[in-house]
Amino acid sequence: MSDFSGQVALVTGGSRGIGRACCLAFAKRGAKVAVNYAGNEAAAAETARLAQEAGGEVKLLRFDVADGVAAAKAVEELVSDWGRVDVLVNNAGVAVDGLVVRLKDEDVERQLAVNVKGALNLAKAVSRPMMKQRQGAIVNLSSVVGEMGNAGQTVYSATKAALIGLTKSLARELASRNIRVNAVAPGFIDTDMTQVIPEAQRQKLIELIPSGRLGTAEDVANAVVFLASREAAYVTGEVLRVNGGMYM
Repeated sequence: MSDFSGQVALVTGGSRGIGRACCLAFAKRGAKVAVNYAGNEAAAAETARLAQEAGGEVKLLRFDVADGVAAAKAVEELVSDWGRVDVLVNNAGVAVDGLVVRLKDEDVERQLAVNVKGALNLAKAVSRPMMKQRQGAIVNLSSVVGEMGNAGQTVYSATKAALIGLTKSLARELASRNIRVNAVAPGFIDTDMTQVIPEAQRQKLIELIPSGRLGTAEDVANAVVFLASREAAYVTGEVLRVNGGMYM
C-alpha cells in the first residue's frame, strides 16, 4: 500500500461517490485530506467522519470549483494551514444529459464551467505551491465517454475529452518541476449518477462490459492513488482506463 504520510491531498467533489472513495483511500494511506464540496454539507461531513475513522486528518473546503477566485483562495488557505499541497484530484463534475437539439444554454455552460474550467482553476491554483515544493501530482477524472462518445451526452463527453487534452498539456508544462499530471477515465461506475438508470438499461450496459459488471468507486480510487503515488514517479501525461474492458 502506497504511503502518503506527511502529504496533503485535495479532492474536489469529495462529498460522495468517486470523490469520497478517493478521500478515504488517501486517508487510509496516511495523507491529510482536504475535502472540497459545493453545497451538500451533510454528505461532506460524512466523508470527513469516515476519513477520520480511517486515520486521516481532514479539512472541509466549501467552494464552487468554477469560481477561479474562490478556488485560489481555498488553496491559499490550505497551504497556509497545512504548509503544502502534494496531490490534487480534479473529480468535481456535473452531467446534464439530453439530445443536442434540446440542450439549454445554461446546461451547456454549467458543464463546461465545472468540468473543464473547474479543473483548470484548481490546477492553476496548486501549480505555484507545487513548483515551490518541486513536487506534486495532479489526477484529472475524465470518462470512457470522453474517448468513445455517448448519445445524449454530447456536452459531457466533450468536457471529459477536453480534460484529456488539459492533462497532456499540463504534463508537458510541469514535468520539469517534478509535477506529474495524469488522468483516470472511468467506465460506468456504480454511483448515485448511474443508480438512476432504469434496471433494464443498466443490464444492457453491463452486457457491453467484458468484465460483466459496473465498476465501484473504490476501483477508480485505487487507480487515482496509484497515479498520485511514488510508485508512478515516471508516469505523466497518461490516461488510465478503469472501465472493465468496455473501451480498449
